[in-house]
Amino acid sequence: MSKLKWLAAAALAAVVLVVGGTWVYINVIREDAPPPLALDDLEGAEDAVGSTSTTGAAPDDADDDTIEGRWTTADGSIAGYRVNEVLFGQSVEAVGRTDDVDGTLTIVGTDVTEASFEIDMTTVSSDESRRDGQFRGPVMSVDQFPTATFVLTEPIALGADVGAGSAVTVDAIGELTLRGQTMTVTIPLEARHANGRIEVVGSYTVVFADWGIPNPSRPGIDTEDQGVLEVLLSFERG
Repeated sequence: MSKLKWLAAAALAAVVLVVGGTWVYINVIREDAPPPLALDDLEGAEDAVGSTSTTGAAPDDADDDTIEGRWTTADGSIAGYRVNEVLFGQSVEAVGRTDDVDGTLTIVGTDVTEASFEIDMTTVSSDESRRDGQFRGPVMSVDQFPTATFVLTEPIALGADVGAGSAVTVDAIGELTLRGQTMTVTIPLEARHANGRIEVVGSYTVVFADWGIPNPSRPGIDTEDQGVLEVLLSFERG
């Protein structure tokens, strides 16, 4: 009996160490997850690169009030995911992001007639290397499906307010491809024309089963059956 008691006590101590250590890591050591992407996040990127377009446009072009033409993604564009996890009984928010995002859009008048973006899924990373290994391996299988894409299938009417620097709320309807699965989705967006750029932020809830994405849960870590795809896109003329 003494041996059984010793084994039980050792097992209990191990549990306490795991749970207690997890609590300390999450609540004391680990930094909070970054907040959801927002248009104001682009202000730092704009200050860093200035108002001159990387395509060689003159600085005065940044003050052009017209938004017609073709635009391509610029510095500051980000995409990633946000998923809620329970790590040994402690709730955490997992966030992974990449700035390897390429896209274009075409505006006629104040209507977006064409738009698309592509995310390099092989470079998405979080604050936890083991999570990244799961994401790139069995979850998203980036060796087989290295990119995620969105292609607009219906025009977006931005309206006159977007040219005045005010953010407008619109819906982008198009084909989203994740892990090789393509579905028609509606992504709510905020968009504005500021500092000579078109800036867009939006998010879409991805139910893993709908896309054939394995649930990332594993022993000790329970993950919700859905996550959020976040995009923050800055476009310059070109």
